[in-house]
Amino acid sequence: MPSYIDIAVNLLGSALEPDTASIIQAAADQGVSPLIVIGSDLTESATAIAVCQQYPNQLYCTAGVHPHHASEWQADSKQIQTELCQAPQVVAVGECGLDYNRDFSPRPAQRQAFIAQLELAIELQKPVLMHERDAHSDFLSIIKEYRPKLTGALLHCFTGTRAQMEAYIDLGLHLGITGWVCDERRGQELAELVPFIPKERLLIETDSPYLLPRSMRPKPKSSKNKPEYLPYIAQYIANLRGENAAEFAKQCYHNSLSFFNLSQYDD
Repeated sequence: MPSYIDIAVNLLGSALEPDTASIIQAAADQGVSPLIVIGSDLTESATAIAVCQQYPNQLYCTAGVHPHHASEWQADSKQIQTELCQAPQVVAVGECGLDYNRDFSPRPAQRQAFIAQLELAIELQKPVLMHERDAHSDFLSIIKEYRPKLTGALLHCFTGTRAQMEAYIDLGLHLGITGWVCDERRGQELAELVPFIPKERLLIETDSPYLLPRSMRPKPKSSKNKPEYLPYIAQYIANLRGENAAEFAKQCYHNSLSFFNLSQYDD
């Protein structure tokens, strides 16, 4: 059975949290392990570390402040985040970035928190897991400045245009692709783009419990997306790229190991 790593699971504060143990086991039964749990604010990041400690080698996490929470960034936030990132369970700084679609935090606050976290990732020599929605121009100008010193930069849940994809690839970013690509309505442009993402830059994710692949048959009874569905997404993307599904899965798995420095899983 191929091995997979789900690089973005919204386990905490979501519909998945009450079923953590069964979610982890069901994913592992499909070869999806470990899972990367997203930390979207500092409190949640601390909780994520604690949960990862309960499931060693099955869960890892990020520690960061999502743009939705950027207005919570305070003078001591960077020091708190620095301490969180020392935990061995933390494999990336983030989720951080810009979201001009929802604007839950003022845009200047978003930019300030994003830059502070990029600087931290550089200081700690940790990769960064990023979010960008309807903010390409500002996001690109910021990441251009910091990318040369970052050890690794991942834009997760990429759903942008060809021009945006090419700009990110030119900067050496990794791109995370979700089940959005399986949506015949909203995901058509992304489906046309995934064959052009360099194989060594492509990572796969569910972003669960969101973005349940619309094309799954039989359709799951619950609308919750789950990490156990990642092999379906991988197969779908492999078909779009005209690649052997097992070889594609192996490539993505090793991309994930390399990006998150999880070499202990490498055979």
